[in-house]
Amino acid sequence: VGHGPSPSSSTPGAEQRGKQYRAHQGFGDHHGGVTGAHIYFYADEAKCDQHMETFLHCIDASSGSSEDGFSAIKLTALARPQFLVRFSEVLVKWRRFFHQMAAEQGQAGWAVLDTKLEVEKLQEALANLGIASKAESQQWFTGENLGTSGTVDLLDWNSLFDGRAKLSRPLLIPNRKTGQLEPLLSRFSEEEELQMKRVLQRMDVLAKRAMEKGVRLMVDAEQSYFQPAISRLTVETQRRFNRSQPIIYNTYQCYLKEAYNNVTGDVELSRREGWHFGAKLVRGAYMEQERERAAQMGYEDPINPNYEKTNEMYHRCLDYVLEEIKHTRKASVMVASHNEDTVKFTLRRMMELGIHPSDKKVCFGQLLGMCDQITFPLGQAGFPVYKYVPYGPVNEVLPYLSRRAQENRGFMQRANRERDLLWKEVKRRLLTGNLFSR
Repeated sequence: VGHGPSPSSSTPGAEQRGKQYRAHQGFGDHHGGVTGAHIYFYADEAKCDQHMETFLHCIDASSGSSEDGFSAIKLTALARPQFLVRFSEVLVKWRRFFHQMAAEQGQAGWAVLDTKLEVEKLQEALANLGIASKAESQQWFTGENLGTSGTVDLLDWNSLFDGRAKLSRPLLIPNRKTGQLEPLLSRFSEEEELQMKRVLQRMDVLAKRAMEKGVRLMVDAEQSYFQPAISRLTVETQRRFNRSQPIIYNTYQCYLKEAYNNVTGDVELSRREGWHFGAKLVRGAYMEQERERAAQMGYEDPINPNYEKTNEMYHRCLDYVLEEIKHTRKASVMVASHNEDTVKFTLRRMMELGIHPSDKKVCFGQLLGMCDQITFPLGQAGFPVYKYVPYGPVNEVLPYLSRRAQENRGFMQRANRERDLLWKEVKRRLLTGNLFSR
């Protein structure tokens, strides 16, 4: 499942990171400081239904305009953002508990998929903390394939959360700051449970339409304090609709320090459960706002320290998915990037791994009107390549495009290069007498 921050011990830093997933009135307007994405504002459930209808029209338009098309959606358009923050908090609190116990078993700082709790020690710890007796905790594994190897990893641990309704009493976990046990789901009201059902129903409607129309549905990534919930809801939809092919694509923002853990965890989950992994890799669009919020609320900045580190993370995540494509053929990725070095890296690794463009396991995406010097040669060489088309009222779309121009480093230099390349091509055609041919 999409992993949020996963501190490995009960340190003051872990308490600080917990602040990331708490609602903050000052960021109720989550538009401020956003440079590269459109933001939806929650009005009511009827407005969410209207957004769903708009997305359905977009799926239909994608189907009518090209084969194997894509349509992108945002979950903040389909659910109340405050619910997504609270759900993220619950998910991250549950994962943090796993890492706290892993630290007590001497596994602090281990890679996510290498961290495994010994079941016997886990049961003893739960009993010592007063959370569950050994007999009660044994019931957690009843009827499951969990713990049969004598260990439980984070994916197993998350599946226990899925089965929380089977537990005989509310799930309690320790608050390391107070030393008291607290109900994990104490913040979930009846209305929030309804929110969960509604957003899943809306995603179900969209996924079914996408499947009917032969369109792949990309769920956009959003701010990090929404993202654990968004990833979790997306994975739930992938489990249902990606059984035979990747219909639903999750989006991974590689400027996040946790991006590699997110990608590797979801790939491993898809392997275990037998569905097709679909991913869109982006660098990220909320950096300024993320850093401002972290500073104001006193938690660790979730963003990589510089552009170079983000590039390294992007290529590391991409390489992992490309390796998965080579070995299982049950993964697909959209390389959503305006970075020429990233495109060259992808082409080189595809060649080395024997992934052919006609396999349609790797596709590329750029924003309409940007980086045509990347898009057109890729398309002419037979690679699946897409233009991301923003839509909406002019007074909303133009500011969005201007923010993207500001956010894309070196945009003006690339625009000048595109102009020079176009002028060079015009002169070539004039000299050869083939002005209106390729």
